Amino acid sequence: MKVVITGGGGFLGNQLARKLVRRGSLCGISGKAETIDELVIFDKIMSQQTRDGLGEPVRFVEGDIANRDLIFSLIDRDDISVFHLASVVSGEGEQNFDLAMQVNLKGGRNVFEACRARNSLPRVVFASSIAVFGGSAMPSVVSDTTKPTPQTTYGVTKFMCELMVNDYSRKRFFNGRSARLPTIFIRPGKPNAAASSFASGVFREPLNGVPCDLPVLREQKMPL
Repeated sequence: MKVVITGGGGFLGNQLARKLVRRGSLCGISGKAETIDELVIFDKIMSQQTRDGLGEPVRFVEGDIANRDLIFSLIDRDDISVFHLASVVSGEGEQNFDLAMQVNLKGGRNVFEACRARNSLPRVVFASSIAVFGGSAMPSVVSDTTKPTPQTTYGVTKFMCELMVNDYSRKRFFNGRSARLPTIFIRPGKPNAAASSFASGVFREPLNGVPCDLPVLREQKMPL
């Protein structure tokens, strides 16, 4: 089977790729474990560190997820599973609304339409976020039945893609599911544009002898 990871150059995508290479198989459209004979890691740009230690069956592809033809060329087999992680993150989405819509919505639709075109009910995993929740009326514990109330463009686009995953799955265009991921830490390297990137910096910078300013109150709670 073939596996495609969009956003594979990021922290989560790279860890996922390495895990899949070690396992060598994944539950496919048959519902049984299938050998992975092709693993495509796709992102806008990828560092050498991302590529190091990943040989066969891995192939690296750089490009724009808003390029429909490119995405269709990657999702080109019936026996395929797709992990859709590519996204403009929260802070960047607030600074550049149009880019967030282009990458998160148009890019997501490109992935979903390419999977739909296979007509083989491929498996799709969409990386959503707890950013679909927000506001002062949130309960202390959220569940799958808690009403999404996103407070950022990033959160809005994540929830909209969740709804698309639900509807494409209902229509049996693909077999999809969404995972609302919490804040990820400790993320190595330079801070990214996520509003929550300071959570990694609080631990990472002192370990590297670098000062770190805490932009929130000490009492701030975060799902990790």
